[in-house]
Amino acid sequence: MGANIRYKDSVFSFLFSDPDLLRELYCALEGVSLPADIPVTINTLQNVLFKDRINDISFEIGDKLVILIEHQSTINPNIALRLLIYIARIYEKIIGEKNIYASRLIPIPRPEFFVLYNGVSPYPDEEIIKLSDAFAGGLLPEIKKKALLALELEVRVININQGRNKGIAEKCKTLGEYSAFIERVRDIETAAANLEEAIREAVKYCRDHDILREFLGKNATEVLNMLMTEWNWDDALAYRYEEGIEEGIEKGRVEGRVEGRVEGRAEGRAEGREEVARNALAQGASPDFIQKITGLDIQTITSIKN
Repeated sequence: MGANIRYKDSVFSFLFSDPDLLRELYCALEGVSLPADIPVTINTLQNVLFKDRINDISFEIGDKLVILIEHQSTINPNIALRLLIYIARIYEKIIGEKNIYASRLIPIPRPEFFVLYNGVSPYPDEEIIKLSDAFAGGLLPEIKKKALLALELEVRVININQGRNKGIAEKCKTLGEYSAFIERVRDIETAAANLEEAIREAVKYCRDHDILREFLGKNATEVLNMLMTEWNWDDALAYRYEEGIEEGIEKGRVEGRVEGRVEGRAEGRAEGREEVARNALAQGASPDFIQKITGLDIQTITSIKN
């Protein structure tokens, strides 16, 4: 794998790209024990859930198809819908050239969905997000009583910050050490001159204290580049904001020739800000951060979100 592609990975997806570690992690999340020889087949899709970062892992284990996502920003309320789209594409990949119109039933693995939350905002140990929460109302009372739930998708959101869900961390030592490493980076970052210095110090500290020692010893440079990319996500969103504003201004210039330059530029700027807010929400950014980079009020951001 080339370095320019590898750095699009998250540290989480890079660390858990080993089938044996995925088996251990899955057993910890589900509270089960599986034999060491049960096969694990990784079939992650590239650039589907998060276009600029690869922080998801899809794999088959036994008769299960498991989707794992690490999430360091605010949990996106549309994650169940995004996973519905994702799982459909995974099934297409699994089925391959098989004829779905044939008379024979094509067996497919049963899906399970996990979001491993590692953000700084307060979050419970575990929460379930359902696709049905997004279903629009408006059914007539007579129909609503008889309406059956024809489609559902449930996502288990598990808080993996250090000190949370200790039982899972104890059963999967690598996950516990990963959480400790991320926590150490955050602690050092508050006092360090810059993010790069904080990551380097955290890597050294963890190697000296037997936290992901082998992994960090072999991949220190990759980890540095990945975390710099991940933790500069806010800067990337701000850059996209500037691009959106420029596009809005250009649109305003064109429209301004007909409707007046001042009005056109103002409208173009407003549309540019709203487009950036829409994109940022889709990427999981919080309303507070979007307000900071766009200048839009929370009410407007909320209306875009809904």
